[in-house]
Amino acid sequence: IEFSSRRPYTTIEINRAFYFNTPCSDRQKGNTQDMLRRVVRQSKFRHVFGQAVRNDQCYDDIRVSRVTWDSSFCAVNPKFVAIIIEASGGGAFFVLPLQKTGRIDKAYPTVCGHTAPVLDIDWCPHNDLIIASGSEDCTVMVWQIPENGLETSLSEPVVVLEGHSKRVGIVSWHPTARNVLLSAGCDNQIIIWNVGTGEAMINLEDMHPDVIFSVSWSRNGSLLCTACKDKKVRVIDPRKKKIVAEKDKAHEGARPMRAIFLADGNIFTTGFSRMSERQLALWKSDNMDEPICVQEMDSSNGVLLPFYDPDTNIVYLCGKGDSSIRYFEITDEAPFVHYLNTFSTKEPQRGMGYMPKRGLDVNKCEIARFYKLHERKCEPIIMTVPRKSDLFQDDLYPDTAGPDPALEADEWFNGKNGGPILISLKDGYVSTKNRDLKVVKTNVLETKPATKAENISTKMEDKLEEVLREFKSLRDRVILQDRRIARLEEQVAKVAM
Repeated sequence: IEFSSRRPYTTIEINRAFYFNTPCSDRQKGNTQDMLRRVVRQSKFRHVFGQAVRNDQCYDDIRVSRVTWDSSFCAVNPKFVAIIIEASGGGAFFVLPLQKTGRIDKAYPTVCGHTAPVLDIDWCPHNDLIIASGSEDCTVMVWQIPENGLETSLSEPVVVLEGHSKRVGIVSWHPTARNVLLSAGCDNQIIIWNVGTGEAMINLEDMHPDVIFSVSWSRNGSLLCTACKDKKVRVIDPRKKKIVAEKDKAHEGARPMRAIFLADGNIFTTGFSRMSERQLALWKSDNMDEPICVQEMDSSNGVLLPFYDPDTNIVYLCGKGDSSIRYFEITDEAPFVHYLNTFSTKEPQRGMGYMPKRGLDVNKCEIARFYKLHERKCEPIIMTVPRKSDLFQDDLYPDTAGPDPALEADEWFNGKNGGPILISLKDGYVSTKNRDLKVVKTNVLETKPATKAENISTKMEDKLEEVLREFKSLRDRVILQDRRIARLEEQVAKVAM
């Protein structure tokens, strides 16, 4: 069978082509079953079952943010769900313990230190009490949440990171190095911070001529993948400040793209065709001339937010303004991105949170959990693989990334790489005591060789100190002379009498 290269074919089309190109006699001989068995891909994820929880297990009466920014507005970890909300006089977000379901009181405490709306939030993968937020006030703030949740509103961050000149729309923690945080702003810059010292260590300022739509770390955090408004997808080595590969017009449509790294180093992108149809594509990160595959989905205009599970190689696509979650399995066999199923509800989603693997219930064969934001509530959606056995399912739960970092911040900035430290979920995940985030401000002049500008600044400071010393000396001398003149005037007055 000859397949046209105009676009990849679906599994149904391939099956149909094989069937109708097989001699009729073969079909009559009962070979159809064998043939279809050969063509239809077997996958344990073909029957993933999605289900929304009961109403009493939702988080109700939440005023979800109305900001027109294409982030997920929600971040989840095994302890808390954080949701960006509407707030008067600044930016704020809720941090709710997972068990705090039902109606959320209007007076419930918030995280409220920003002076303008919050655009993005991200939980630290190595500490379930630490969350970062980026805002329209051009700052990034890092917060430490109390072990049992908020009892009063939190307005004092652990550290404020200032370096962007325009609003900060993306924050993302390094997957394997402790205290390394990335931020991307509408000033078209990416800054990588050492949160432990509050310093901006790397500034990628000349690589993107327009707004950055998405940034994704590779599995070990050695590379970045970005999608930009100039329709280019770039692979960047941040420590060398070098573009490793790039693709112009990865998707030809004008609407926002997304790009994420997969576990094998390939890149998965979502975007729009020239005819405004939503697309997904798969690329090799070292050679992006031609895609491995491209698939068109539908003509909806909602931006597709991809969520990736490296353990099962499943990508979940959630469209902003959609009411569905589509999921695909990525394999080495054509057509490489295999459609599995769609979970749909009636209400469209304003945003979506995605639970890390260690926060799932392995006893119920739960392979993913989403937190879907409606206009006034947050609704958990559970994805399970139906199994009859109550035993631990090794094939569904290979060892997954745990909370321990592989590297310290200094090691990563000095060029070292480390993959995630894996843990088994066989007995379920038990959270350990999280240590407090301590920020130690360093003297930048002591830790870095001084630049030309810094040398000029230092000389000016020295000169100013010298002038001030001379001024003080002259002033003291004038005061002494005034006193001496006063004494002499007294003596002259006595002699005249």
